[in-house]
Amino acid sequence: MVARHIPSTSTLLAFEAAARHGKFALAARELVVTEGAISRQVARLEAFLGVSLFLRGGNRVELTAHGARYAEEVGRLLVSLERSTLQVMTSPPQQGVLELAVIGTFATRWLVPRLPLFSRKRPDVLVNLSTRNEPFVLNGSAFDAAITFAHPAWAGTESHHLLRSPLIPVCRADLVPQGYGMSAGRLPGLPLLHKTTTPESWRDYAREFGVDLQNAVAGSRFEQFSMLIEAALAGLGVALVPRLYVSEELRTGRLVPVGPPGESAGKDFILVTNSRTSRTELLDDFSDWLVDEAGPEYRPAPSDSTAAHPSYVIQ
Repeated sequence: MVARHIPSTSTLLAFEAAARHGKFALAARELVVTEGAISRQVARLEAFLGVSLFLRGGNRVELTAHGARYAEEVGRLLVSLERSTLQVMTSPPQQGVLELAVIGTFATRWLVPRLPLFSRKRPDVLVNLSTRNEPFVLNGSAFDAAITFAHPAWAGTESHHLLRSPLIPVCRADLVPQGYGMSAGRLPGLPLLHKTTTPESWRDYAREFGVDLQNAVAGSRFEQFSMLIEAALAGLGVALVPRLYVSEELRTGRLVPVGPPGESAGKDFILVTNSRTSRTELLDDFSDWLVDEAGPEYRPAPSDSTAAHPSYVIQ
């Protein structure tokens, strides 16, 4: 038998709660035990590890450098363990399960409304979604795959190109003069809305269509595309967003385009697979369904290098 250097679950739960709250009393209230019980569990864990995890002072505790690093890792592992436990408890043995990490806006505005179609096609499959908007360490997590934007941080992972969506400038109809066609030339003078993590998008779009934006980085900033879309719907300005996300608003007229879709500022959606699960038949079926559901207008052009190699490793 191989000896495992793993503390007891009770000590880890006590430590994680104490680290999160910064007080043993609040951790005790959460776990329905006494403050003394939390203190003893943490002391046992410190003795097991041979390091101090907290600096004690008055009724507050402060994590040491060792404690802060360990708390982050323990918290992540407890979440993963809970997710795996619930999966076993709630999934019929004959049912396949896909655990997916998905960009929040992609999930709420595009994927979730279409999931019933996949369920009708594969009633034997249960799809669980969690939000991950930034790159993360997929290997070793509880997720089978992640649907995300192509990004250098995914370097070295096994990835499958799903679809490409150009960015399109949209706003409420009352912000633009009546009778004008779809022309990027209307942009100068209109308030621009920005995504915090891609402040260069407007500059790239203006360069593609030869538009002179005097200050392409001025304007309100929003962390997520979903916020940008809501800001545009509220009449705050023009948002540059994936056309995939606003197809319904454009169809109904709740938003109008203020220029053509821009390919230079397009977004590539990829499926990144966990090395633990790699590419399975179930994942292949799901990714093929995603591509078919998006339709030909969101598939990369034949000249796109990712189109010629649907399964590739991002360099």
